[in-house]
Amino acid sequence: MRVILPVAAAVLLVGCASATMDAARSGQPTTHMNSRKAPERVAQCIQYGWQEERVFGQDASGYLEPRKQGGFTVYTREAETFVDVYPQDGGARVDYYTQNDNGVSLQRRAAAATCL
Repeated sequence: MRVILPVAAAVLLVGCASATMDAARSGQPTTHMNSRKAPERVAQCIQYGWQEERVFGQDASGYLEPRKQGGFTVYTREAETFVDVYPQDGGARVDYYTQNDNGVSLQRRAAAATCL
């Protein structure tokens, strides 16, 4: 029972995050960015940057998942901010989405930009 509850909670949170991201994707991204680096490398860099506790404190989180359509998604808790990283000619395209355009979201955008 002790194992089942945390696993069930994790599955429920992923489902909520997925619905939030799908709703955001139905509109335009907050920002488009391009890179000459491989998509996997860009996505991993963004994930590591968003997990930096010195910068984000208790808001530090970054989860990386491959997308069914190709590429990767990196997202924060509750998918408040996320990026879709797609392969494109000679590199990667990064679509940045955020629910709140505040200081933390600007820091996350800047951290993502350093990975390009």
